[in-house]
Parts: sequence; C-alpha cells; structure tokens
Amino acid sequence: MSERAYLDAASAESLHPAAREMLLSAVDSGWADPVRLHHEGRTARLLLDNARAVLADAIGVRPDDLYLTTSGTTAIRAGLTAVRAARSRVGQTVVHSAVEHSAVLHSGGESAVEVGVDMQGRVDLEAFSTAVRQPGVALAAVQSANHEVGTRQPISALAEACGDVPLLVDAAASVGHDAVPAGWSVLTASAHKWGGPAGVGLLAVRKGTRITPAWPMDEREDGLSPGFPNVPNALAAAAALQARLSEAAELDKQHRAWIDEVRRRVAADISDVEVVGDPEDRLPHILTFSCLYVDGEAIVTALDAEGFAVSSGSACTSSTLRPSHVLAAMGVLTHGNVRISLGRSTTYADIDRFCAVLPGIVQRIRAEVGM
Repeated sequence: MSERAYLDAASAESLHPAAREMLLSAVDSGWADPVRLHHEGRTARLLLDNARAVLADAIGVRPDDLYLTTSGTTAIRAGLTAVRAARSRVGQTVVHSAVEHSAVLHSGGESAVEVGVDMQGRVDLEAFSTAVRQPGVALAAVQSANHEVGTRQPISALAEACGDVPLLVDAAASVGHDAVPAGWSVLTASAHKWGGPAGVGLLAVRKGTRITPAWPMDEREDGLSPGFPNVPNALAAAAALQARLSEAAELDKQHRAWIDEVRRRVAADISDVEVVGDPEDRLPHILTFSCLYVDGEAIVTALDAEGFAVSSGSACTSSTLRPSHVLAAMGVLTHGNVRISLGRSTTYADIDRFCAVLPGIVQRIRAEVGM
C-alpha cells in the first residue's frame, strides 16, 4: 500500500522536523554525564538545563519545578507515589475518575476511590467533591482530557473542590494540542504525544506541594527519576514542543473542523453506529465511534489494509484485547470501537478518503458474520 494515512497521533506523533534537527545535533554534544564536573559533563548539564527551561516555560512553571522522567507513565507513578508518601499522615486514599490512564488505576491501590463519569466521559463533579472531602484522602488524580474520547474535564472546578488536597493532572493528551486549565498541583505529560522522541516524560510539581520520592534518592532529578538522563532526547522534546505550540492555533482549528466532518459523515453513512465523547468541549484532534455487530480489531485490520493506521480498545491497554474501561465507564458501546486522532501531517485528503472507505469496510465485515 503506497498511500498511507496515519490517524493514530494520540498514541504517538512522528518526530517533528525541529526535534529531528535538534536530536542530530545534540547526540554529538550531549552524550556525557551531566552531574560530572569535567568539561564534557558541564556541557551536557548546560544542554539539559536549556531543555528543562524551554519545557518548563511551555508548561508554565519554573525550571526547578520540572522533573524529567523516562515516560508519561513513569511521571504519573512517580508523582502519585511521591505526593501520597509526603501526605502519609493525612492518609493513603487516591480519588480518581473512572476513565484515567491505567498508570493511575494501578498505582491507586486498594484504598483508591473511583468516581464515575457521564455518557460523555466527564467526571461527576458532585460525587468527586464529596469523595475528596472524606478523611484520609492523600490526593486526587484526573486527566485534563480523555486520551480515548477527547472529552475535557472541568479541571478548574475540580481543583476548587479539592481545597487543600493536591490534584494530579495527567495532561499527556492535551499538552501541545490544547490549553490545560490552572489549579493543578502536579502535572504529567509525554513527549511522543507532541512529536518529540519516545522516552521523555514531564513531571511538574507546583511550589508548596510536598513530595517524598518512593525509592532511594540519588543525584538525578531529586530522586523522582533516578538514572542516567537522555540529554539529546530531552533537547529534542523541548524543540518539538516549542515548534508544536507555534503551530497550535492553526492546526487545532483545522483538526477540529475535520473531526466535526468525520463525526457527521460516520453517523450519516453507517447504520447502528455510536459516536462518543463530547461533540464540543473536547480535544480538537480525537474522535471515537463504535459500530454494532463488528469487532474493533477486524475494523482496524481492514483499515490498515486500505492504508489507514487507527486504534481500537483502550489506548493504554489495547494489547490486552480487553474492552475499553473508558467506554465501559461511560456506559456506551465497548466493542467495535475505532479511535482516530489527527497529527500535523494529516491532510484533508486523508480524512475524505477515510470517510469514503469506512462504510464499505463495516458493511463487508457485518456481511461476513451474517449481519
């Protein structure tokens, strides 16, 4: 297949040209250990500090409030466990929405309190407010917007409801694509979502939020992300985010219009289909829909044969082939679901061809199972 359209940017964007250029330059100058005092180490340290400053500015924090980790998942786990450890005298309970990333679900443990969402995927604000006011709550964790259906969460209102309880916001789906509301205590993100290299996560901690690393501390990232830092990748991540933000207004307007068109055409051209997520208050580049009588994996495979890269199932656990916990929590169809997500290289021709090809694929698969 010579004509391919990559519509899975929410999983990973291709490397931004700015990141590629920076990476090729940095591998020759940023390879040394930045904690060493020799010339090569000081050079690497300077480059790492520059990357941190650019990333911190993009997130809206001071450089010394930003820690670099090996992934967004690691950032979530490090941030959650560090805040909970620092507030151990208060309690161990983590309050989170039912549609969080698997890293939150797994790290919360048996004492976690899960708050439900509506059919759009938005957390129940009243139930959340009640939960965070209970004794023993160490912190709350909520996404800025859902990685699977795109629905934004009311972060400002949730932060107000938290009061003195720290709020960890997983902003991996939003950073580089959408503004993240203020009010969070801890924020996490992942570079490969905005066209940076894989292997760089961000963990931002607001001043006044107490943290205690859950593992033995070393001289790296105040113990929040032990181990040798990847300086070239950090520089490339910073270059990609800076470039992506300069493109954001135009790309987001374009992507929003294209997703609106896909939403309309899918609903009009395919019977027994459910388009999910908030149609307005959402990320500009993500859309998920579910088709009755069709297996999601079958649609993904058939679309791949036609030159389209899309995803199905929960974005953070799709390799398990289990139904999406996000869609299940929303009370919508959990099978036959497809997520498309647009990147900077997506064209209108990709979108138009996708909408033209999809109905025939769904019809063929249904016919094969006698529907």
